Amino acid sequence: MNIRVATRNDKEVILNLIKKLAAYEGKKPEEFYLTIDKIESHGFGENNYFNVLIAEQNNQAIGYAFYFFNYSSYAGAPILYLEDIFVEEEYRHQGIGKKILAKLANISIEKKCCRMEWHTYSWNEKAIQFYKTLGAAPTANLLQFRIHGNELNALAEK
Repeated sequence: MNIRVATRNDKEVILNLIKKLAAYEGKKPEEFYLTIDKIESHGFGENNYFNVLIAEQNNQAIGYAFYFFNYSSYAGAPILYLEDIFVEEEYRHQGIGKKILAKLANISIEKKCCRMEWHTYSWNEKAIQFYKTLGAAPTANLLQFRIHGNELNALAEK
């Protein structure tokens, strides 16, 4: 098993893995807007908004991590934010997710991040238990907020 940094040649692999995660999470096809062109321009273009690690076994992609960096004004340091982590179902419970997270922890340390953060759905009890075994804990007293669509446009016009 190998974990490597994705390249622009991996665009289709990245899209396929993200679609599999979306299906696992119960997303509807009409809620999925990511395209090969967006992966190219946003991940490998002039302004890179994200990074991807790919887990492979026998040269076949079996999982990925999709991440980017935020910044903590309080800590005065970057934060590695993990947007997605996914391992194909037949490869779960083999330590692959833990190895992906360990690789991200090493990147966090290399980039002098003050922490790693991510979210998971409250219904995903398996993920919650897995993260707790690694020493991660939910953030008390913080709620994630989101604004999009018409509400985002209305706010922009204020």
